[in-house]
Amino acid sequence: MASGSLILGTLLGGLPLSLPRDGGRVLGPQAALAQSTLDEATTVRVYDRVSPAVVSIQTRTGGGSGSIVDADGLILTNAHVVGSERVVTVRLTDGRTFQGDVVGYGANRLDLAAVRLRGNPRNLPTVTIAPPNSVRVGQSALAIGSPFGLQGTLTVGIVSRIDTERNLIQTDAAINPGNSGGPLLNRDGQLIGVNTSIFTTGQSGGNVGIGFAIPTDAVQQFLASVRSGQASTTAQGGRTDREPVAIALNGSPVQGRLDSSSNILPDGSYYNPYSFQGQAGQRITIDMVSNEIDAYLILISADHDDFFVQDDDSGGNLNARLSVQLPHTGTYVILANAYAEGETGRYQLRLSSRDTGATPSVPQGSGAILRQQGTLAPGDATLSDGSLYQEYRFQGRAGQTVRIQLNSDVFDTYLILLDDQGNRLGENDDRAPGDTNAELVVTLPRNGSYRVIVNAFDRTGQGPFLLTVD
Repeated sequence: MASGSLILGTLLGGLPLSLPRDGGRVLGPQAALAQSTLDEATTVRVYDRVSPAVVSIQTRTGGGSGSIVDADGLILTNAHVVGSERVVTVRLTDGRTFQGDVVGYGANRLDLAAVRLRGNPRNLPTVTIAPPNSVRVGQSALAIGSPFGLQGTLTVGIVSRIDTERNLIQTDAAINPGNSGGPLLNRDGQLIGVNTSIFTTGQSGGNVGIGFAIPTDAVQQFLASVRSGQASTTAQGGRTDREPVAIALNGSPVQGRLDSSSNILPDGSYYNPYSFQGQAGQRITIDMVSNEIDAYLILISADHDDFFVQDDDSGGNLNARLSVQLPHTGTYVILANAYAEGETGRYQLRLSSRDTGATPSVPQGSGAILRQQGTLAPGDATLSDGSLYQEYRFQGRAGQTVRIQLNSDVFDTYLILLDDQGNRLGENDDRAPGDTNAELVVTLPRNGSYRVIVNAFDRTGQGPFLLTVD
């Protein structure tokens, strides 16, 4: 689908593209464990090759970035960068300035636009577009653009997540106001996406490590329609950047409406943002109920780029429900969203706390490094086999031996231990025959942070658990 404004996050923004387990299980893209890094020579080479083909676009009310995709002056950018203006000003990195005609907009509010430079320029530098479906979670990502009007700025990160349902690439490469419309690149200097949005809390907000790009399959389809003369030449409405409204825990339900005054997600669906203060370990439930729209909920952390959960129909019928244990203390943002592009209607939103229920008895022991009671429940992240999981971290030192125990009276537990680079150090299903609790004893290889994945053996597993690291 397509593009629009601010948003989201990823739950395990660093787990690799795949992690086989016993029985051939694999972690999906949103649980990618490996991270990719670029050496200095590669970064410089990509910048030197591509930056001459990245332009600054100015309108009467703002601006952004763009990529030259044809040597005779066809520019790819975001629809929200050009807005409803028919003529924009384009500045090249060599200092030349052109007037450009907006010659096409993405269909169904896809946040893409094309600009044709006036003056018949020739032999301009161009950006090469990567093949569709060539992007992988964990690969390096570079963004070039004009954040805050500073043309030719480079930022580097990784592809943190691929949202196949909403057709978005998520990256932690810093994308700030002015980067919109510019290229997201791989280590070969190929365009893998068009930067379109960041998560922030308003038009003046900066990057917090969560940016989004439109992938090349949508880009190539759009450019084909432009070159054939079939692209829409009518702007489909401006982008709204409504700031989050505070919502009270256990307060009265909020009455809301999704319509053209709402913000727009990159897939063309409307949303309204709400914020609240949460505590690490707190269990909350969010219900979105409507008789007029197919409700969709998204929950993100405003302070951390490693948390993202979403739900469509867990509230029954077309209602959405998220029930989740918060991993951090700080500000969280709820996106009250509709499943379909352009869907409008009224809804009711409620934020409440929920008891976690009975928890297993605490094993005896001393010197606990980590002791966490929690609940796997609908709304938690899932692996590719549909099983629920949560992630916890602890600090360890080289040569230290730790015993990790995961106990539950109601589901078959599964443990995975990773170092901070995503290397798998151990996993366990049953500590003994007939015992569905899991246990790992591992000697840590280095000083630093370690990650424990609390998981159920299959998609039916959910309920209270106790995790201890001694």
